[in-house]
Amino acid sequence: MISPSYIALYQWIDGHKLAGDGRTYSTVLNPADGSVLGNMPHATEDDLHAALMSTERGFKVWRAVPAWERAAVIERAVAWLRERRDQLETLLTLEVGKPLAEARMEIGLTLDSMTWCAEEAKRIYGRTLEPRIPHGRAVVSHEPIGPVAAFAPWNVPALLTGRKIAAALAAGCSMVIKPSEETPATCLLIAEAFAEAGLPAGVLNVVLGDPDLISRTLLASKIIRKVSFTGPEHVGRQLAKLAAENITPITMELGGHAPVIVCDDADIETAVATSVPNKFFNAGASCIAPTRFYVQDRVFDQFVAEFVKSTQAIKLGDGFDPETRMGPLANARRLAAMEHLITDAVTRGAKIETGGHRVAGKGFFWAPTVLTNVPEDAEIMNSEPFGPVATISRFSELEEAIERANRLPFGLGAYAFTRSLARAHLLSDRIESGMVGINTYYFGMPEGPFGGVKQSGYGSENGIEGISAYLVTKFVHMV
Repeated sequence: MISPSYIALYQWIDGHKLAGDGRTYSTVLNPADGSVLGNMPHATEDDLHAALMSTERGFKVWRAVPAWERAAVIERAVAWLRERRDQLETLLTLEVGKPLAEARMEIGLTLDSMTWCAEEAKRIYGRTLEPRIPHGRAVVSHEPIGPVAAFAPWNVPALLTGRKIAAALAAGCSMVIKPSEETPATCLLIAEAFAEAGLPAGVLNVVLGDPDLISRTLLASKIIRKVSFTGPEHVGRQLAKLAAENITPITMELGGHAPVIVCDDADIETAVATSVPNKFFNAGASCIAPTRFYVQDRVFDQFVAEFVKSTQAIKLGDGFDPETRMGPLANARRLAAMEHLITDAVTRGAKIETGGHRVAGKGFFWAPTVLTNVPEDAEIMNSEPFGPVATISRFSELEEAIERANRLPFGLGAYAFTRSLARAHLLSDRIESGMVGINTYYFGMPEGPFGGVKQSGYGSENGIEGISAYLVTKFVHMV
């Protein structure tokens, strides 16, 4: 039985809802109980070619729209979504399983990010240079790069589609976006908001279905002038190879394996109080989730005891239950991944302090897990778990902790807790990461760039850097 709270799914191409007509379908499941939410039509090759032609036409129209009018369209879309926040939050909880409070937080961040992009559209500045030739003019301007192909994952589907769409539109680009096949409804509702706001047909197209067919078809086309991808590293590598064929620039956020250094002068109660909810937010399925905790010897036992106690107090359940603090994993694949990683760690000598098992009953629930004594060669210390498990290890000297934090080829988010200003500056300078939080886990402001270094990708979303990713620079010299 299909959920009555879910929406009918369709391809959104050139301002039209397309479904049926011999397309194949797959089911979208509720991870809290395994029930069917809806049936998702898969884009055909003809659909994808139609989307490409549509976005090419849409770009020619949209790039000519003045920035203040582009901003007004985005602002109207945000207003439309604000009126339907309850529906958006319900869709998020149905598709991802996250508690309703987390869904509200995500929608708030999404609307803030979209609003900021609208405002920033008015501040895409160029500059005038002093000419070398008498009576000449030398001008540097920024123009939209062209039609964009965007790909978003399932874990935060509102924010990771909303901010891609709004940034590209603010810059004057058109876009074809593919949301995850597990969370398509949220993206479709955002697209509907833009249609209601007066966005011309073809400027935004949404295609659903087989990731391989969609990515290969879109990136093979010379119509696409920019790619934006958020997702796992192995997929990012494949998309980068495809984009290289046409020398298409790509922004990639490929996840991380965030270290947390807890110094012996830190406020342990505050560190635990902020670490536990951030670790188990979205059932650990966050690219900046803290995972590798390195705690200095003198405070190690206290930190572990308080962390475990706080973790054991987390209530699992359906996201619509107001008492729920952690929902299910997204799918059965994540359950299998948790079992594999934890079994491997225990085999290598790790100790399960709490959790470490699947929760019986319907849905894809895994008990919040804390591991100690995990050797650095365990798979969980080298591969992003993307689930509700924290590893806690001890260290003696700060240099050792920094070396272990930087050991991996990832560098998206990293954190440290200390009350020493000197240590804070040292850690900020020495940790190899695109974002570093000192005594905080908050990177949610839309004006701040969000991106990583090393194999966590390149380029940023949010901030002026996020808008710049959709612009090209032109130098005009006239005499």
